[in-house]
Amino acid sequence: MIEGVVPFPPEFAEDYRRKGYWRDQSLAQIFSERFRQHADRIALVDGDRSFSYARLDALSENLALNLLDAGIRPRERVVVSLPNVAEFVILYFALQKMGSIPVAALVTHRYQEISQFVELAGAVACIAPERHGDFSFAPLIERIRAESATLRTGIILGQAPQGFLSLRSLIETPAGRKPEELERIEIDPQDPAVFLLSGGTTGIPKLIPRTHNDYAYNSIAAASVTEVGPDSILLLVLPIAHNLPLGCPGLQGFLLNGAKVVLGASARPRDVFELVQRHRVTHIHVVPALLIRWIDDPALAEYDLSSLRMIQSGGQRLQPEIRLKTKALIPNVFVQENFGMAEGMLMFVRVGDPEAVRLETVGRPMCPDDEIRLVDEEDRPVKPGEVGQLCCRGPYTLRGYFGVPEYNARAFTSDGFYRSGDLMRQHPSGNYMVEGRIKDLINRGGEKISAEEIENLILTHPAVRNAACVAIPDERLGERMCACVLLKTGARLDLEQLTGFLAEKEIAKYKLPERLEIMEAFPVSTFGKVSKKDLVEMVGNIPPPE
Repeated sequence: MIEGVVPFPPEFAEDYRRKGYWRDQSLAQIFSERFRQHADRIALVDGDRSFSYARLDALSENLALNLLDAGIRPRERVVVSLPNVAEFVILYFALQKMGSIPVAALVTHRYQEISQFVELAGAVACIAPERHGDFSFAPLIERIRAESATLRTGIILGQAPQGFLSLRSLIETPAGRKPEELERIEIDPQDPAVFLLSGGTTGIPKLIPRTHNDYAYNSIAAASVTEVGPDSILLLVLPIAHNLPLGCPGLQGFLLNGAKVVLGASARPRDVFELVQRHRVTHIHVVPALLIRWIDDPALAEYDLSSLRMIQSGGQRLQPEIRLKTKALIPNVFVQENFGMAEGMLMFVRVGDPEAVRLETVGRPMCPDDEIRLVDEEDRPVKPGEVGQLCCRGPYTLRGYFGVPEYNARAFTSDGFYRSGDLMRQHPSGNYMVEGRIKDLINRGGEKISAEEIENLILTHPAVRNAACVAIPDERLGERMCACVLLKTGARLDLEQLTGFLAEKEIAKYKLPERLEIMEAFPVSTFGKVSKKDLVEMVGNIPPPE
């Protein structure tokens, strides 16, 4: 067991094995069977490039051998910050074959985030594109490498500068090592297969260790609930590094079923509709903001979308009217609401649920051994139908974040239930309804932003005396961030100045506040803390700037 990983208790692990949830195989072993079984089928499409299962297997094997040659070893961590391209998929399976562990970063992350991921994971390598938009990654990696005690290797997709390796070259250059070397690597199925990222409330991100055992089951079960079969075709436009498009069922679940995955580089309506029509796509993962954008675009009527069977929506609550409108515009599609978290627990609305249940709820857990408690502020179970905090455990829900025992003591109950911070109540049908959250997060189009992280950065501005960030409703994205600020005597600050200052802190652009309110004082609770609930109400009563 890797130091810093919290294991499942032995009695639970044995029960999960006995019931068939855990197979005690690595992801590499499981996918090796699928690569052979479906060798001649198309596994992956990226623009004009198509990859059969056999080709994906061969390329990832060759890359794994070359990465070993580059000095990356089993169990070592690798920060991966790549867009939705075939090289991401090849790399993901290469790391699985060699027992190295990807840290699933986003291509939108910058120095503030990536340096933290490297430090938290003790990463030895960082892999990124040459450029993303107008941003160049090599100087960022070089800077972190100079500061880090562990980061040795920088790998670039594109033109690799001196001191960096080329990802394409590592994929395409025939390996000098023999494939038998990979077969000799022993991978513990209880080790992490991947580190996902939390949307935690603190300013420091948390790493979520998803083990081979739990993440394989996660994708297999999710594929069953979302009715994935060999003839299914998934279009991925959400970043693959997110839990939903990677494993719920995502890339993993579709390839485990011999299906096809089409990578989309753009979420623009016409680009998406064209790919659905050309590839006869059956499944798409979305966040509500994307779906709203698509169904409101008049171009939808110009394309043949009749192949679509399921639009799976996650990340935030999808309003019933959006589901009804989607169904009216694309009659053959089922909009499947789901509630999930990178930490594990997944709930899905089922096709056979009554219409009222499908419209009102986010579903129910996908595994018979998913355990749920809804509790009050003193950890007492609430009465049926009452709102409580969701606490959960099960065969694919983590038992602790990586390397943070003090935080885990607060985030988990003494008997291993994860305190999700989500407020829910159970519908009479047995499904669940989301009623809000305890966590201090802004959910911007499915991207979770820690209010504390941005507040801490704003507090370093020389004009600022105090800061509190809150979510404000948004028709398209669900929520946007409003920064509420108390200024020092005589100081001035506007939104453009604030976002310019924060941009210099090298954070992901989606984390920048989109509204600023200068206040004389903050409302406080009886305990003397800023009352975010009252603050949201105050902001709601202030006319937004034009």
